[in-house]
Amino acid sequence: MSTRPGGTFGAAGLVLIGLICQDIGAAIAVTLFPAVGALGMVSLRLAFSALVLMAVFRPSLRGRRRADWGTVVAFGLVLAAMNVLFYEAISRIPLGTTVTIEVLGPLILSVVTSRRASAWLWAALAFGGVLILGQGGWGQLDPLGVGFAVAAGTAWVGYILLSARTGASFSRLDGLAIAMTIGAAVTLPFGAISAGATLTQPAILAVGLVVALLSSAVPYALELLALRRLPAATFSILMSLSPALAATAGLVILQQPLTAWDALAIALVVIASMGAVRAAARRDAQLPPPEVSP
Repeated sequence: MSTRPGGTFGAAGLVLIGLICQDIGAAIAVTLFPAVGALGMVSLRLAFSALVLMAVFRPSLRGRRRADWGTVVAFGLVLAAMNVLFYEAISRIPLGTTVTIEVLGPLILSVVTSRRASAWLWAALAFGGVLILGQGGWGQLDPLGVGFAVAAGTAWVGYILLSARTGASFSRLDGLAIAMTIGAAVTLPFGAISAGATLTQPAILAVGLVVALLSSAVPYALELLALRRLPAATFSILMSLSPALAATAGLVILQQPLTAWDALAIALVVIASMGAVRAAARRDAQLPPPEVSP
């Protein structure tokens, strides 16, 4: 792994570009909701993402253990659930608010696994930020949308855990390609029922392909390149910027208003996420090296 400043800076830029692409993709997806609904949009994104990943990585399906298949199937189901819940959330509440609430899932996972008392201070700061989101009145937010965002954050935790297990069993992004195909197979029938023949219109398919590329294919490729030169802790800190970038995409592309209270809440959650990541990194650095059997 390169530790040169230029290499790290360039890798950080790749991560940020990937995050920006994801948020632009999500914002574009929102514009299609009136035509195909959240389920229709999810099915298009996962279907095109699966096609791209399968074409690029061409994972082998032979010689896999039953346990490997169990892991990748579970990963695919969680991947589908996470996307459905996220899209249902952003169809009801602003994009920045959704991501801010959703990121609490990984943050709580980081706090629990860090086993440091100071980590709970970061959790408290993050929850304070979420409470500030309701400063304008939680009644102004669709409660169902908030519920979907919370559920998406929970699914994100499962995604993180199963992604690690899948990565240990499959090389490159083979496991992700298979899981994405499973997720697409699960959601496509529901999307077809929800959107009907509209889902097959050329213009809709074209936008669906763009969303898939921006939300999945491009970010995954950039992250894969970045992780070869970027320390994991730095990568995680950059990922903590998601709420701020999502709020910016919602403001610029969807004209979703961003109040001073919203900005403060998002800043607190971003700071808390970065603090939790740094605490976890310090813990890992203090752990003794594992014993190696002779």
